[in-house]
Amino acid sequence: MSEHLERINSPADLKKLSIEELPALAEEIRQEIIRVIAKNGGHLGASLGAVELTLALHYVFDAPKDKIVWDTGHQAHGHKILTDRREVFDTIRLKGGISGFPSRAESPYDTFGVGHASTSISAALGMAVARDLMGADHRVIAVIGDGALSGGMAFEAINNAGNLKTDLLVVLNDNKMAIAKNVGALSQYLTAVTSGRVYNRLEADVWELLGLIPRVGGKTRRLAHKIKESIKTLIVPGMLFEALGFRYFGPVDGHNVEFLIKTFKDLANLKGPILLHVITEKGKGFVHADKDSTRCHGVNSFDKIPGDREKKEKNAKPSYTQVFSETLVRLARENPKIVGITAAMPDGTGLKAFGEEFPDRLFDVGIAEQHAMTFAAGLATQGMIPVVAIYSTFLQRAFDQVVHDVGLQNLPVRIVMDRAGLVGDDGPTHHGVFDVGYLRMVPNFAIMAPKDENELRHMLKTMVEHHYGPIALRMPRGTGVGVQMDDELVCLPIGKAEVLREGKGTVILAYGACVYPAVAAASLLDESGIHATVVNARFAKPLDSLLLDDLLSSEPCVLTVEENARAGGFGSAVLEFLADRGYEMKRVKTLGIPDRYVGHAPQTDLLAEIGLTPENIAHVVLDMASSNGRLSKPAGRSAR
Repeated sequence: MSEHLERINSPADLKKLSIEELPALAEEIRQEIIRVIAKNGGHLGASLGAVELTLALHYVFDAPKDKIVWDTGHQAHGHKILTDRREVFDTIRLKGGISGFPSRAESPYDTFGVGHASTSISAALGMAVARDLMGADHRVIAVIGDGALSGGMAFEAINNAGNLKTDLLVVLNDNKMAIAKNVGALSQYLTAVTSGRVYNRLEADVWELLGLIPRVGGKTRRLAHKIKESIKTLIVPGMLFEALGFRYFGPVDGHNVEFLIKTFKDLANLKGPILLHVITEKGKGFVHADKDSTRCHGVNSFDKIPGDREKKEKNAKPSYTQVFSETLVRLARENPKIVGITAAMPDGTGLKAFGEEFPDRLFDVGIAEQHAMTFAAGLATQGMIPVVAIYSTFLQRAFDQVVHDVGLQNLPVRIVMDRAGLVGDDGPTHHGVFDVGYLRMVPNFAIMAPKDENELRHMLKTMVEHHYGPIALRMPRGTGVGVQMDDELVCLPIGKAEVLREGKGTVILAYGACVYPAVAAASLLDESGIHATVVNARFAKPLDSLLLDDLLSSEPCVLTVEENARAGGFGSAVLEFLADRGYEMKRVKTLGIPDRYVGHAPQTDLLAEIGLTPENIAHVVLDMASSNGRLSKPAGRSAR
């Protein structure tokens, strides 16, 4: 720990330093972030770029009385270090440690919990209006990145704030890099000014011209000011924000902490909605940032030795994302109607390779999941085969579009949900544990999940050949099982399950990533004399009713297993099936994610915590087998 940082435990301690000491403190914070993320992994680049901005905010404003609202949270590591968590920063993203994102449960300085982008201005506006209604006088500041500004929700909030005219400061942290390269007209608009070519050339020419005019006192100065402001209005993005009711200032250097402090002090006295445009360098101080901005965004643990890359265990098993990527490219070579759609995550979702081979068929819509879904629906109406690759947790943002624009019109949009299930260290904002429930209730949808990476390939083939309505596929984070890959891809019958292991008296119905743990549990049960049938359900909707009726006719114990919320999930679908068929469910249980938000920890620890391990699956079956009662049909009723 270096000389300045070891004295900082709160913003009050920060204010004891002179402004001249802050650049040195900034470098100490930057090195501390690199040191810890090198060990723990996590989001790196945005926080490194926002260090001076963070220092200036806490130096001028009085948090937590003044409310600082961070967007997404990737840029808030320095904020955590300055707000009572320096001594526990080593635990970030570790089990039992602090979160990698701002969390209201963790600190009063974290005014709003985040993990998804584009929420800060809406939340901050709500806080500002609440302040006004209560007659308080504190300041509210939203810090949003240029990538998050591509989300429509941010502009809905800006539009509302411009109308309400309440006191609100929005800081646009413009580093010209989101998770992937920024896309869209807004990004081009911001880049036009941050490059400085047109604006700076025109400004220089104006001053050169004015230098030739004889000095005549205040008139010349006022003329110079008007001309300069006219140029600024024409060239800078301020024209956009001021048209929406904000006073625009900037762009300013986000690494000049002294100037940032002066600017914030000046702006703190202004009334109404204010937007300050700050230019920062993502990954500042990290040797690899300028070489690979995407990997700089979020990293696994790595060595800080100069020139070294991320340190990863060598593993012959491909990731599910990699298998999806390679298979989709293969299918797209055979079918020119296949197009890929991503919401600002071509790398994370595996569509980067698709875009490199088919640049005219990949559409990155920015952080705009709602638009992505309806855009795909529009493509589907014209006979295209849109494949929307998206993290399960981010698909939640487009639920209305899934229901109204895709499901209601029965359009063959293909949705591939990566990171379905528990994702580990990123925690509850990124766990994909609700998709089965919220998709299963939408009419016309087919929903499937592969047991391994080979079955994933066949399911992708099934999706692109499925033209009778929407279809969704979920796959987990991480590597595959390591099975042999088939040479030929085949279509799977929609709604058809497969029996992996024949048994008697007990049926384990497993879905997706839980299939192999269920098979392992059945092997453990053999030692206790219980020989369970194990079914790879494949589909959460529609269920294989013929197979289920056949298996359940012998009145077995039934256990469903899934890495999704139990409420409304695959197990609920089976219970509904049993109820509709008239079975009395005395020995039926469902295993899945409990009715709570699961915290952050390695995936294996989380699975053990909630009981989705072979050992616990076997234990539940043993407990069921020792209890009284059987699954049975009431007298006089028959399966329909």
